[in-house]
Amino acid sequence: MKFFICFKGKEVKTLMARKSKYFSNENVVNKKIWSVALYIRLSQEDSDNGTEKQESNSVTSQKTLLNEFTDTHDDLIVYDTYIDDGFTGTDFNRPSFQRLLEDMRNGNINCVIVKDLSRLGRNYIEVGNYIEQVFPLFNIRFIAINDSVDSFKNPSSTNTILVPFKNLINDEYARDTSIKIRTSLNGKKKKGEFIGAFPSYGYIKDPKDKHKLIIDEVAAEIVKKIFHWNVNEGLGKIAICHRLNDLGILNPTGHKKLELGQNYNNYGIKDNTYTWTPSTIRNVLKNEVYIGNTVQGKRRAKSYKIHKIENVPEEEWVRVENTHEPIIDRETFEKAQELSRKDVKVSQKTNELSIWAGFLKCADCRRAMNKKSSTNKGGNKYEYYICSTYKKKSNKLCTKHTIKEEWLEKAVMQVINLHIELLIDTEEIVQQINENSFQNTKNENIANVIVTKQNKIHQISNFKRTLYEDWKNEDITREEYIEYKQKYENDIERLNQNIERLEIEKKKYESQNKDQNEWIEKFREQKGITELSRDIIIELIDCIYVKENGNIVIKFKFEDEFKRILEYIKNNKLCIIEEKLGYRLKKN
Repeated sequence: MKFFICFKGKEVKTLMARKSKYFSNENVVNKKIWSVALYIRLSQEDSDNGTEKQESNSVTSQKTLLNEFTDTHDDLIVYDTYIDDGFTGTDFNRPSFQRLLEDMRNGNINCVIVKDLSRLGRNYIEVGNYIEQVFPLFNIRFIAINDSVDSFKNPSSTNTILVPFKNLINDEYARDTSIKIRTSLNGKKKKGEFIGAFPSYGYIKDPKDKHKLIIDEVAAEIVKKIFHWNVNEGLGKIAICHRLNDLGILNPTGHKKLELGQNYNNYGIKDNTYTWTPSTIRNVLKNEVYIGNTVQGKRRAKSYKIHKIENVPEEEWVRVENTHEPIIDRETFEKAQELSRKDVKVSQKTNELSIWAGFLKCADCRRAMNKKSSTNKGGNKYEYYICSTYKKKSNKLCTKHTIKEEWLEKAVMQVINLHIELLIDTEEIVQQINENSFQNTKNENIANVIVTKQNKIHQISNFKRTLYEDWKNEDITREEYIEYKQKYENDIERLNQNIERLEIEKKKYESQNKDQNEWIEKFREQKGITELSRDIIIELIDCIYVKENGNIVIKFKFEDEFKRILEYIKNNKLCIIEEKLGYRLKKN
């Protein structure tokens, strides 16, 4: 005879009656039937601890164990199996576990079975809350097979000290694993190894080494165009977007999904048009990956239990230079950053940047100058600039500060050429100073003094080492030992400070010529210019201030370096004269 047992109107299992002194047909009919949820979880940390551990915790292994358990218990009817593969045990916001809770609230299940307590979770507080509060509230039987926990057959098994103790161990395991994983990842970051899932646009992972980036030639060409349009053609972010979209070029998300076939999702994109946006262009222009640097650790989870992502201060980012082949040279990249800092706006008419955009400011209010057009009495049109505060806000806050673009260009070009000539003259003077024998003698003297003081430190250190032996031999008293020891230590510290100061002075002289050549050369390259371009302005000028009378004040780049050169010349101006005379002149 067969008995069909139904749960909520649905046939779930067929039981064959068998005669036994322990089991009868009447027992089967009256026996409580449990609608079971089999819960399986496997996280990444569980699979990173050796083959044996991985195998024992695998989804297949867990499923086999749970099914074998229910097959041997006629009162356990499996309603559904819930699997969270690749989800951490410290966070209970797992899709299948949430589905399990929903079925629990709807009355579809009244029993939850797991392999062990760690499969339910590794958060000590949360696991305890589910076992002691949530499951009892919904009359849910909870079984952890390997931990011998059964809230129905053995209610005390959930209340013993062993359960919270095991939960605490599982929690500690999760914490320890998190620390190990984070330490390992930080080590990879510091070595410049790429640890992200998807590289920046323009790069792909090396098939031979997933931690190394290689150039994606198709995307790299687009990156080059973006920088060229911005730096060399003066296009703003909106103009670049229009150009890329007009050409039908997919944005980074579209390129990764459709052209590279990657399972990539950008949750900031609300549609599938894959068009470029100004923010995307901005991200490209400021990304150091294009000059060969790997910058990681910009975001992180709050803790191993709190998985909310937070931004990391820039000073804590892990930056490693020259980790892969660059797409953009550093000079071009720096120009792009300079333009970005200017926060310039494009012309609404031409959608292009003026060569002065971001550089021309009112000398009084320090606000930007606006470009305007006008017509003189002869009917000829001309361009001029006017203070934006005066024009847009109030004539009481500032005055016009107007200047014609034609006059501005001539004045700036003249000042640039004069500045270049001055720099070249000062460079020649510095070269004469560096080449004269007295200067060389000075450098040699500094080196000799350093050696003398180092020898003195060695001598005092030997004296110090013999002090203890003299004390033990009772050649000196304990008080004398302490006094001499302190004196020697003070002498060594003073000498080290002197050496440090001399080393700085020596390096200053040695690097003076090298340092100055690097930036002076930038000006020398523009000697004799007859036409201004935005590239020249970006290269040489920091800001141009327009006074009310139409005069301009130019703040050149490397002003601090130029001041140091003048100070260097001032401090060594007697060297050339002394070289010619053949002896030193006394200074007043």
